[in-house]
Amino acid sequence: MTINPVTTHQMAEPIFDIAELSSFELFSPCVDETVWFFRDLLGMIETGRSGDSVFLRGWQEAYRHSLKITYRERPGMGFAGWRAMSPAALERRVKSIKDSGLARGWVEGEQGIGPSFEFTLPDGAVQRIHWEVEYYQPERDDRSVVLNRVQRRPLRGVPISGLDHLNILSRNVSDNRRFFAEHLGFKLSEHILLSDHTEAGAWLRAMTRSHDIALVKDGAGQGGRLHHVAFLYGNSQHLADICDVMTDQGLELEAGPALHGVSQAQFVYVFEPGGNRIELVGTPGYIITDPSWAPVNWVQDHLDSAIIWYGAPLPTEFDTYGTPHDGPTRYRTPNRYIAAEAALLLAGTDGLSGINEHAVSR
Repeated sequence: MTINPVTTHQMAEPIFDIAELSSFELFSPCVDETVWFFRDLLGMIETGRSGDSVFLRGWQEAYRHSLKITYRERPGMGFAGWRAMSPAALERRVKSIKDSGLARGWVEGEQGIGPSFEFTLPDGAVQRIHWEVEYYQPERDDRSVVLNRVQRRPLRGVPISGLDHLNILSRNVSDNRRFFAEHLGFKLSEHILLSDHTEAGAWLRAMTRSHDIALVKDGAGQGGRLHHVAFLYGNSQHLADICDVMTDQGLELEAGPALHGVSQAQFVYVFEPGGNRIELVGTPGYIITDPSWAPVNWVQDHLDSAIIWYGAPLPTEFDTYGTPHDGPTRYRTPNRYIAAEAALLLAGTDGLSGINEHAVSR
């Protein structure tokens, strides 16, 4: 009989208290242009506005919103929101987080998400966990005859299904990985170990998808910054379609379409007009149903295959550029070129309230 190297006596009792990545706040210095990117190109549905923020959701997402875009002078991540499996699961995770010393406390709910408990990772990236949600109710004309669909597929842009995962640049990958494992119950799917045994990357899952969060070594050494947030298409054709649309709109595609070795997902990386890196996933990564899954260990000799299975190599700034970003960059979008071009496209369009009234300059 063949058994997995991870035997029963080596395994801690698994924790399944986190259901999914349910919401994400993205900071943008040019909210209108960022909303244009997600709403008009990626087909997301705007569901509300409040103060300096706009709320959107993917067409197959059940909740009232998944993406919150908020005006800030610099791009970056506000918070990542995780939904607990139950009220009791939320209580257990809050207690554990409080024991970690990284708790911030309860924050009020907003736009369909109930009260959330806020905390930070060891590197400082802000996270929230919650239970209560409001389910999206489409207008009558948007209801699908397919009863297990939340709504009809939108006819604007190339609509993404919804949030997929998050990638955070980390000063110390292992510290952040251990926090997710010990206090949130995440399981390690794959990781990268360098020749000196430094953990350079870790891909973790809450349930069965290949990963819900990735932690990668910050090449600039700061840690706690957004590398990218990813949205799912689920097939190659839609990814090809959006690449055609984005290229024709003058957007800056950083890498791809190509295929990762880690997770085996098909991807393209693009900069939205505010300067944040966005990953769009075509064919998704694998799922893990094996309860004794042994984490895949990519060593230094195999790094090329881990990051890019096929496709062009990644640019040199892929490991160092994150948001917020200090110092010069060779990318066009963070230097506001794309934002200025998007502002011209927006001139004379309806439906944007001018949340960001600050001038866009080159």
